[in-house]
Amino acid sequence: MEKIKVIIADDSDFVRDGMRIILSVDEEFEVIGCASNGREAIDLAKENAPDIFLMDIQMPEMDGIEATKYIVDNNLGKVLILTTFDDDELVQSALKNGAKGYLIKNHTPEHLKQMIKSVYNGTGVMEENILESLTKNSEVKPAGFSEEGYTAREMDIIKAVADGLSNKEIANKLFISEGTVKNYITSILAKENLSHRTALAVYYLTGKKQGE
Repeated sequence: MEKIKVIIADDSDFVRDGMRIILSVDEEFEVIGCASNGREAIDLAKENAPDIFLMDIQMPEMDGIEATKYIVDNNLGKVLILTTFDDDELVQSALKNGAKGYLIKNHTPEHLKQMIKSVYNGTGVMEENILESLTKNSEVKPAGFSEEGYTAREMDIIKAVADGLSNKEIANKLFISEGTVKNYITSILAKENLSHRTALAVYYLTGKKQGE
């Protein structure tokens, strides 16, 4: 099986070394380089062609937000942002620049690996508490998302997804079956040409589709 090639970019030696050790002992991953800022990460990527970047947001010289934009614009790989609990505004900026996922730094080794695999396999990922925080900070619906073409019921579904509710929780809230919820979500994703519910939540909360 082909290994997932990873570049780790963080200005903390402790964070970089910790993640490198976690991934290096697993045969599914290959850490092809470590960087202390975004510029170093980009230089490494040009030499080694990674699959995934683990990218801190706040770094010297070039931060993770600027680096993410360059990486996405130049198709150098997929970015999984490393964040702390007080980075909400910065997370939204990284989202708009095309990052595919977000990971709180106090992760477990297995959670880190699963998040990387999800992004590698084309699924955007976001920590529930970040999604909840973005929801709380998005009282005004962004101009980028349009309700035109949606029924009131569909908007109920979209808002519930953005609130982080599961299909079962949405079904209970709206007094419909889980199957009906699933059908609604499938239809909505098709309308917006989105591949998964996290991308829909991000689009509703930020007005930006991942990859744009």
